[in-house]
Amino acid sequence: MVAFDFGEKRIGVAVGDVEVGIAHPLTTIAAEDNRSRFSAVAAIIEEWHPSLLVVGVPFHGEEAQHELERLARRFARRLEGRFGIATHLIDERLTSHAAETALREQGARRKKMKAALDEAAAQHILQAYFEALRVQRAAHDLW
Repeated sequence: MVAFDFGEKRIGVAVGDVEVGIAHPLTTIAAEDNRSRFSAVAAIIEEWHPSLLVVGVPFHGEEAQHELERLARRFARRLEGRFGIATHLIDERLTSHAAETALREQGARRKKMKAALDEAAAQHILQAYFEALRVQRAAHDLW
């Protein structure tokens, strides 16, 4: 699986295996134009052959849709359309904060933290997806 932390300037990318349930930060795509972004995504998909893509979306619940939420949903639709791989959306509102906290706990300095933040946030997005799957499977097993 490949997960994306969508941003207008950068997109964090993480990879993981659903069987193991562990996500790893991979890279950050730092391209503002769509052609460069999707070219980088295509290279990642070619290398990793994911069965599913996960995109973090900053859900705002009942409130009007935020612009970044709209753009992240659009990015997810484009991924699915261009690459023909099922794409799952997951709430990512707290992932950047969690990633920053984890990087600080690991002793990352400000410059390194800024460089690693987006891919660490993508890692948290994918890890949250794996956790949701575990909860869903556990609930299914109870029935």
